Amino acid sequence: MSELARAVDDYLRALDLERGRSANTVRAIRGDLERFTAHAADAGVEHPDALDLELFRDWLWAETESGLAASSIARRASSARGFTAWLRTSGRGPDAARRLRSPKHERSLPRLVTAEGMDEIFAALRERAAGGDPIELRDLAIIELLYATGIRVSELCGLDLDRLDLERRVVRVIGKGDVERVVPFGRPCADALLDWLARGRRELATPASGEAVFLGARGGRLGPRAVYELSRRELGRRPGSGPAGPHAFRHTAATHLLDGGADLRGVQELLGHADLGTTQIYTHVSAERLRETYRRAHPRA
Repeated sequence: MSELARAVDDYLRALDLERGRSANTVRAIRGDLERFTAHAADAGVEHPDALDLELFRDWLWAETESGLAASSIARRASSARGFTAWLRTSGRGPDAARRLRSPKHERSLPRLVTAEGMDEIFAALRERAAGGDPIELRDLAIIELLYATGIRVSELCGLDLDRLDLERRVVRVIGKGDVERVVPFGRPCADALLDWLARGRRELATPASGEAVFLGARGGRLGPRAVYELSRRELGRRPGSGPAGPHAFRHTAATHLLDGGADLRGVQELLGHADLGTTQIYTHVSAERLRETYRRAHPRA
């Protein structure tokens, strides 16, 4: 059990002792915080000292994407605020969720990057990778793959070499519920992956690397936390609001596909959503962006 999970257990025991806390309330808070702990583990965070506001925001966006009602999201935010307030008063960690607010229901998506903004991100990544540094080659391939496919960070970190087909330009990923799907990607992504595999990965690989596609600096399988740090670094240089985790590239990819005329069910299959209603949220975002463009550009708006 991680230190973060132990802290959650201690907090729940403290709640049990508080007068006026019903068993149902404590049970609901337990469920919320267990989901957060799982999300934090995916991001490589297992100690209360490593918690920050961005991680909580990214968790709420991911929960919103799963189709939860606004009331459930609000309760999760409240559970998180109560937990980190207790961490601070008990000396176990920072009050990282103090400023956490629930995403507004009508704007339930994280940061979106424009097509021009993505071009700028890739231009900067390519410039840094031109020197052949293996980490820079890897980072370019990671962002290319996240944006090209819209896969989740856990799916990216779990990729093995035999699931990558550069000739056909497809990747097989295991998504939620252990469901496998095949996702295509384009030539720029294929070129970045080929460069990483031929030059970067070869330099970092050790006997401990196994079949992992993406490796850390010491040769082991790359963890989600490194991908979060990379995403925050790149997105932090761009204007926009909302969490700057890897989910932003997933949402950006989906929105750009729909903006370009992609079929909603095709995007659902690409993202691995079990429910079409989860994918439909992107149509609302595209419509909102169109209305904003209209308001800014049309003389009779």
